[in-house]
Amino acid sequence: MSFRAIFFDLGGVIQRTEYQAPREHLAQRLATEYENLVRLVFQSETSRKASLGEISSEEHWLSVTRKLNRPESEAKILRDEFFAGDITDRNLLDFIRSLRSRFKTGLISNAWGDLREWIIAEKFEDAFDGMVISAEVGVMKPKPEIYLLALKQLGVSPAESIFVDDFIENVEGARAVGMSAVHFRDVDQAVSQLKALLKI
Repeated sequence: MSFRAIFFDLGGVIQRTEYQAPREHLAQRLATEYENLVRLVFQSETSRKASLGEISSEEHWLSVTRKLNRPESEAKILRDEFFAGDITDRNLLDFIRSLRSRFKTGLISNAWGDLREWIIAEKFEDAFDGMVISAEVGVMKPKPEIYLLALKQLGVSPAESIFVDDFIENVEGARAVGMSAVHFRDVDQAVSQLKALLKI
């Protein structure tokens, strides 16, 4: 059976933290450890709830701001500083768009509820035939349900699909439902592996 669809993760794949300095400076300014700051944003209970759509992204950032002992009025400033070193890989997006003449493309992302709005504002929703965002569907990778939702959305079987993600547990989650998967380490490696699988 040949492949008909390729799914991509967003954070750590299409959008990556290429510059650590802004986040390091923010941690210094707040008199906290870099790792503690990252944990608060990505691994706290409110981050999990926001990723499942149980609370809004704004509510999560208000919680982060309070835990850092800063006034709630600084929530947006903290968020902007935290993500200031992130880049959206436009070259990778162009590669994904180039696949659409022969394959379906999709996004599967563990993310807060404002991700779709952000993607539209950044003008790259056209790279995907479908997007499954955890906050919108109430389930996160590596649970099988999120992959099955994405497959159903594009009308393809697991055997016809490839998933690209930087977290090995999410790669293994995709494989567990019968998808092929590429563990993203860097763009050249991932694109090379994809081209080999797709025979292009």
